[in-house]
Parts: sequence; structure tokens; C-alpha cells
Amino acid sequence: MNYETTVDLSGTPDALMEEITIDTRRTRRRRVIAAVVIVVALLVIAAWMLSSGGTEESALAPAEEATIPAVTVVAPGRGTIEGVIHATGTLAARHRIEVGVVGEGGRVVSVPVEAGDWVRQGQVLAVIDRSVQNQQAQSAAAQIQVARADANLAQANLDRALQLVERGFISKADVDRLTATRDAAVARVRVAEAQHRELLARNARLNIVAPASGLILERNVEVGQVIGSGSPAPFTMAQGGEMELLARLSEDDLASVSVGSSAVVTPAGSEKSFVGQIWQAAPVIDPEDRQGTARVALAYNPALRPGGFASAEINSGTVVAPRLPESAILSDAKGSFVYVVNKDNRVERRAVRTGMVSAEGIAVVAGLTGRERIVMRAGGFLNPGDRVRPVVEGRGRQVAAR
Repeated sequence: MNYETTVDLSGTPDALMEEITIDTRRTRRRRVIAAVVIVVALLVIAAWMLSSGGTEESALAPAEEATIPAVTVVAPGRGTIEGVIHATGTLAARHRIEVGVVGEGGRVVSVPVEAGDWVRQGQVLAVIDRSVQNQQAQSAAAQIQVARADANLAQANLDRALQLVERGFISKADVDRLTATRDAAVARVRVAEAQHRELLARNARLNIVAPASGLILERNVEVGQVIGSGSPAPFTMAQGGEMELLARLSEDDLASVSVGSSAVVTPAGSEKSFVGQIWQAAPVIDPEDRQGTARVALAYNPALRPGGFASAEINSGTVVAPRLPESAILSDAKGSFVYVVNKDNRVERRAVRTGMVSAEGIAVVAGLTGRERIVMRAGGFLNPGDRVRPVVEGRGRQVAAR
């Protein structure tokens, strides 16, 4: 129950009234000060909330905040990237020549070269026995002498007949017959000479000679061996000693290189590197492994051995794009993607298309502007929609969405 009490102050002395008035003023002042303090406190709390992100997550209780995983993020920006494609392949002769028997062949009597020797064009690589062929050539030379003697005799008979014709001792028919005999003898001389030259040419082809200057890669013949036109090639050589690397590249990498692109080739087991250029890119792709071959031309060097394994760093040009470490780019059946932390600190999947690969990272040529907050690591443990606490790479503090 409420009771109302009426106080009659009409008889209160003046001093008492003044004291009551002072107390009332003090009470009001305290209330005003208290209200001001409360307002200031509320403003301070609001300012602290705004400075810490102003998000729903910043107002979470400490226990609930601890359950949200922290992830490292980075805003990659955009920059000029020099692309380098890493590839492997096999070393081979750029122009491989199999040197075989040109003539009829025979027994090998001499092999003056070995594998690894440098030879000049026209240099004899193997000598074939030609004793029988030499006798045939001498016989052909003798036939030339016989034919020339017959031709001289026929010419002398014709000359005498012409002198007798004027005196009427030889008929015109006899002269014609002697003239034909002389012409036939001259023709037989020419036939004998042609046959002799043919035998000489055949004998010259018995020797196996280098068709061009270069490096002998294989020697497959020994002294005493009988070889012929159907035998395997006795020698294999690299024309000019030039080598090449048959680099195997994926479809995307093969499309990003061009003829003339530079490459640094390092043979397996060697610390030396050799600079070359792509001189041919495969026009077709192997349907089994979806790869093609880029042929890197290399100058002659004894350290480059055909059949050996080598690695290459191929310059694929430059591009302006965001660059991310390999750990930030994930892939599945749908393709490559990254996880982006949005303004609500939730994870979103973003499909991307990668490009050049360098020592600093992988270029992202499509899907990103460079201003996003990208999850650097542990993307495999996240799912789209997860709430996270983003931390700047290398700074160790939470990042607010921009």
C-alpha cells in the first residue's frame, strides 16, 4: 500500500529551508555527472567495438571466439611475372645421320675412326677390300687401249682410201664402208672409257665416307666384317655435332612457349648448364598422356650425351597478374580454385585459372583481382561458409575485411 505524506514546511526556519535547497541542488548535480559518465562509457565501448572491426565476431564471448579457427591470408595484388616452365626430357642429336654402305660392299679392311671422334665431310670412315674391283678396273683400262688401236687402224685405212679415190682405184662405196668402220671404232673407244670410269666410281663408293662434318655417335663395324647394302648402318653421326633436348610439356605449357624462347638445360649428374633455344614445338599432342614435345637446340659440347636425361627451365614470357604460393591453390574434379575470406569472415570458393610458374609463385590469370583475402594454407581443412579469424601473412594479427 502506498501512503502519501504531506509535509508542512511553512513553519520551518529559514536556515533549515536553505540547507534543504542546497542538498537538492547537490543531488541533481550528482545525477547529471553520473549520466555524463554513463554516456562517455557507452561512447568508449562503441568506439572500441568499431576499432576492432565492428563485426559480429568481435563481440563474441572469449570462449566462443576461441572456437573459431585462425587462418593466414594474403592480398596478393598484381605484378609483372616472368614465367618459367620446368620440364624434363631426353638428349638427342638434332640431325641424326645413319651412314651406311653406298656401293656393293665387301670385307672391311680398315676403320680409322671411333665413336666420339669429330670428322670432316668426305673423310673416310671405313675401307672395303677392293682387290677384285681393282683387277676389273685394270681390265677396263686395257680395253680402252684395244679400242683406241682399232680406231687408229680404221682411221688410217680411211685416209689411204681417200687418196686412192682421186685416182679411181677405190669406189665411193668402199670409202663409205671404211668411214663406218672408223666411226664404230671411235664409238667403241668411248664405250670402253665409260665402262672404265664406271668401275672407278664403283670402287670409290666401296669406302664409307662422312656425308657431312659432325660427331660420330656409334660405330657398329669391325675389321674383317663383311657388309653390304642390306646390312645395318655401320656408323651413326650427329650433323654438326648439334644436340637437342626433347622436353615433354603439358598442353597448357606447350601453348605458352614459342619458337625462339630461351631455355637453360642441365644434364642429369652435372652441375653445368647450357643455354639453348626452342626451335620446334610439337604440332600434335599425345592422346595418352596429353603432352607434347618442345625441341630445344643446343650447341656441341662433350658434356651433352645423346640418350641422357636432362631438366630444363624454359622462359615463357611475362604477364601482369596476381601471384600466389602453391599452397594457396587447390584443385579437384571441377578445376583449380582458392578460398576467399569475405567481409563477414566466412570462406568462399573462387574458381581460378593458373598461368606461369616461377620461383616466387604461380600466376593467377583469371578469377582474382588481387584485392581479395586469400587463404594461404590449410585450405584442405575448410569448407565454403566456414567462419574464420583471418590473420595477415607475416604480421600475426587479425585482418578486417575491406
